[in-house]
Amino acid sequence: MEVGIIGLPASGKTTLFATLTGQDAQPGFSGKVEVHRGVVQVPDARLDRLTDIFNPRKKVPATIQYIEVGGMDSDSKGFDAQFLQVLKNTAVLCVLIRAFDSETYPHPLGSVDPQRDIAMVDSEFLLSDMAIVEGRIERLEKQVKKAKDEALEKELALMKHCYGFLEQEIPLREAGLSPDEKRILRGYQFLTLKPLVLVLNLAEEDIAKEAEILAKIPQRPSVTSVALCARAEQEISQLAEEDRNLFLEELGISEPAANKLIRASYELLGLISFFTVGEDECRAWNVQNGAMAPEAAGVIHSDLERGFIRAEVVHYDDFMAAGSLSAARDKGKLRLEGKTYPVKDGDILNIRFNV
Repeated sequence: MEVGIIGLPASGKTTLFATLTGQDAQPGFSGKVEVHRGVVQVPDARLDRLTDIFNPRKKVPATIQYIEVGGMDSDSKGFDAQFLQVLKNTAVLCVLIRAFDSETYPHPLGSVDPQRDIAMVDSEFLLSDMAIVEGRIERLEKQVKKAKDEALEKELALMKHCYGFLEQEIPLREAGLSPDEKRILRGYQFLTLKPLVLVLNLAEEDIAKEAEILAKIPQRPSVTSVALCARAEQEISQLAEEDRNLFLEELGISEPAANKLIRASYELLGLISFFTVGEDECRAWNVQNGAMAPEAAGVIHSDLERGFIRAEVVHYDDFMAAGSLSAARDKGKLRLEGKTYPVKDGDILNIRFNV
């Protein structure tokens, strides 16, 4: 899963990226598209415990790739092609919104106003998508005039439908699009269709006001807001592990930034985790909530989905209560499930297949 980190200059993007990934990236103030990439392991105490029990050769947690992208200006020049190309494959956009004052790094617009900055980012997203939709409508109209094509006519009607929402400054994520319509639009990777995490970057003295500050941000579909102090969390992330919790507690930080953003991303995307265990490896996998067993098998390997027969399933909680797989089987908690079984968060799966 890829998560894009963007924001206006001096909002704290690079500081947050360094906090999440441990990489010493340097902030850019040139307005050029600068890209930093880093992979973060998703912490999961359940996987840690399973690894302790099975003692495999390898532990493989789920991962998130964070992509920090510079080049978003405060003068509303729009996004260039390189900026959009980098963000194309991201599943979630994480937008840094500055909520702190600094004489050293003044806000490029001269004052700190989170609501104004959110509106500016929204406007840039809308304009970017409108430009793409306009261009596509123009090409489709030429194509359908030359030859009747039901698929192209359907896409043209959808594009005009989308343009109507964008023209009214309504993001496509709020347009009530059907799964089939989203499938048609998938290749365009519209920014206003992507789930959004608004990250309010606070001053250290405002950490205790987190809930109060977040309450001022309007709630919207497929958008969630979190608040953190990127600078303080970066400093804490550089401490020895045994000291981190102490400093987090002293500052009143209930949850590290990495955990907040991972949880927000999972919730927006509707992702759950399941596990495979054994002597070779214990591994965490992600799948859409509501996915059936064959789809989960396909996440592991396409052959497992193609040749799916049954899945041996035990929930993590039931396994821990039983103490072992054999004990879970004796208690009826380890069972066989078929193609219509919806995988649950925390399931431990062993796929039976034949190809």
